Amino acid sequence: MKVMMDPLLVSPPQAVLFDWDNTLVDTWPCILKAMNMTLVHMGHAPWTREEGMARISRSLRDSFPDLFGERWREAQDIFYESFRSCHLDMLRPLPHAEALVRHMRGMGAWVGIVSNKTGDLLRIEVEHLGWEGLFHRVAGAGDAKADKPHVEHILYALQGSGLKPGQDIWFVGDHAIDMQCATGAGCTPFLLHHDGPLADDLLSWAPLGIYGSCGEFLDVLRTLAVPSNENR
Repeated sequence: MKVMMDPLLVSPPQAVLFDWDNTLVDTWPCILKAMNMTLVHMGHAPWTREEGMARISRSLRDSFPDLFGERWREAQDIFYESFRSCHLDMLRPLPHAEALVRHMRGMGAWVGIVSNKTGDLLRIEVEHLGWEGLFHRVAGAGDAKADKPHVEHILYALQGSGLKPGQDIWFVGDHAIDMQCATGAGCTPFLLHHDGPLADDLLSWAPLGIYGSCGEFLDVLRTLAVPSNENR
């Protein structure tokens, strides 16, 4: 199921905030590897890819205490050690992701990232791809007072733009927590759902558009009346 926005009914955004993992880049192989090494070390059964994609969405500081209790900092150290050993080698941009971001910038939008990946690791990945010039602000977990889905994370990502959360701020992500974050802040949610059936928790947030890829979203955006200088 894909839901396309009507470009004639949509005003161009003042800002576009992207999730990172599985929205613009494929990092699941490394995330799942690090998570399963952590789970096994802590005496838990490993997760399948499907389980990981369903259960991994909150930031580590929000999710690990629930999962590992008083030993969550030990689990945190194991996870980070494993993740750092593979994340750059296994980092892959999703097809047309860079072109999508460039198109948004070319429309004159403030472009940022709001991710529950730890801020320092997130910025290392952005720089590794040579994408640091594409984003006005990169906001990871721990950068703001509270992480996604809390509005503080969006407010942090908009610092310096002169903008406030509202319908002219688009939030593009792949997970229910992204839709929750956008809706809770009064922003306009767009869902990039790359594979698998659409779960009810995704549809319940009523994203304005649902697309199967960055390229599919980009094709629709190019029909908007506002031109884009995609080389900006």
